[in-house]
Amino acid sequence: MAAGLSLKVTNRSRKGLKGLPSSLELPANATVEDAKIAIARATKTSDFNRIGIFDPVSKKTIKDRKALLREQEPVMKLGEILVKDLGPQLSWRLVYVAEYFGPLIFHPLFLGLRNHIYPAVYPYIQNLVPAPVLPAGELSTTQKTAFAMIMVHFVKRELETVFVHKFSANTMPAAYIFRNSFFYWVFAGLLGAAEIYAPFSPAALIDTAAASPTSALLSKVGLALFAIGEVCNFQVHYYLSTLRKPGETARKIPNGLGFNLVTCPNYMFEIIAWIGVILVTRSPSLSLFITIGSYFMYTWGWGKEKAYRKQFGDKYKKKRSVILPGLL
Repeated sequence: MAAGLSLKVTNRSRKGLKGLPSSLELPANATVEDAKIAIARATKTSDFNRIGIFDPVSKKTIKDRKALLREQEPVMKLGEILVKDLGPQLSWRLVYVAEYFGPLIFHPLFLGLRNHIYPAVYPYIQNLVPAPVLPAGELSTTQKTAFAMIMVHFVKRELETVFVHKFSANTMPAAYIFRNSFFYWVFAGLLGAAEIYAPFSPAALIDTAAASPTSALLSKVGLALFAIGEVCNFQVHYYLSTLRKPGETARKIPNGLGFNLVTCPNYMFEIIAWIGVILVTRSPSLSLFITIGSYFMYTWGWGKEKAYRKQFGDKYKKKRSVILPGLL
């Protein structure tokens, strides 16, 4: 029978957990989550998800709750884990659902109230924007298409969050829901909707008689990119959710669709889909949204690339680009 684990337990911060034991005895196959549960029990913490387990060398949190402690080299070398109370928690799934819900509110809202909002606003900005070319209250084909594309995208994201995604951590600090939601609710939701459905927006003017054949071609290319991006993004998400079989804890090197090109092809296809939306709508707001989003995806992608290189060594084929081949 394999010997159990005996680990020194140290508070990560000065204001540490009260009642924290000096050491912890765990089974040989104990996971990070097992350690959280044991420490929560010892310190009488009601929610074990509040317990953060940190690498004693890098001082970084060990995020994968299913990771075996015996496979964490610094933990085993020093025989120690660092612990911190992370505060009130919310599930990752709930936070993701809340993030993507904002655009699903704002786009129908602005579409439904457009005949009240824009006539009231237009007199104050008429010298700054083009004159409306469509009859009052009428939507252009592009605006209708944009609404459908955006709703499809965020409904898909919600369904993936509920039924497809698997999260390495159960929860995140509750305050993060405001930080994370702000980006989607404001940029993709409020600003995007306020611009796209305006009678003087680029999306309203594209379908006029003055529209060029090039403009129509760009819209068709945009629709094609959107469809390809959404389908491939889902395929990557589904593949990643099934990469580890039930009961498996060891991380695996992903391969297949897009993984030979970049570290995170799900981000690549996400960007492709949004480029499609932008080609259709010509929206400055959504261009800003995906530009900022690409920066965050790039940082997350490099974090993932570094983790793969560190964990798998020579078994892993290093990527030069993490989200866009030859660019990022």
